[in-house]
Amino acid sequence: MPALIIFDLDGTLIDSRRDLAESTNELLATYGASPLPIDRVAAMVGEGARVLVERALTVSGLDPASPDALSRFLTIYDRRLLNHTRPYPGIAPVVRQAAARAPLAVLTNKPEAPSRRLLEAFDLGSCFRWVVGGDTAFPRKPDPASVRYLMSEARVTPAETLLVGDSAIDVQTAGRAGVRLCVARYGFGRLDPAAVPAGADVAATPGEVGAAIARFLGP
Repeated sequence: MPALIIFDLDGTLIDSRRDLAESTNELLATYGASPLPIDRVAAMVGEGARVLVERALTVSGLDPASPDALSRFLTIYDRRLLNHTRPYPGIAPVVRQAAARAPLAVLTNKPEAPSRRLLEAFDLGSCFRWVVGGDTAFPRKPDPASVRYLMSEARVTPAETLLVGDSAIDVQTAGRAGVRLCVARYGFGRLDPAAVPAGADVAATPGEVGAAIARFLGP
């Protein structure tokens, strides 16, 4: 059948918590603030770099509207991008197997350039026909416009589209676009189980994501 599989990036394909946290803490240090725990920074991730920076500055008692904070963070993160970030164990073969059967896309609120750089670094770039970042012409998730664009490009319906993500933002995006959903519980989205909608697949491991994709695609 016609099909499209859309993956979130951070917390779904890659574990980027440490590099994001260390970049955030280096930014805070430039303002004389103390570092934040990795898990606390990870809980701020999901709505794009600008929101992450604003949240980190706010909890550190700093001005979230500091004019050059975002550019400082992006410069720091670009340098740290690949220090510790890696694909989740087992997710690469899942992606490659899925790409052999259906067109794939990455939909992330991370800027597009570092997203593509990460995918290429892990030899996954060629698996994805589309990469839509948070700094493109589309509103960021959970706005469904980017999903609708991808469905139009792939010529599929919502019922023929599966979104794989780890956060409440991904759940909201899937709901607003009316597409099927697989929740990656191994990620760092800290999704409340009660927030998982009825009918969604729940994957505790990348292997279970692969099983959900296989069920979605059928024999």
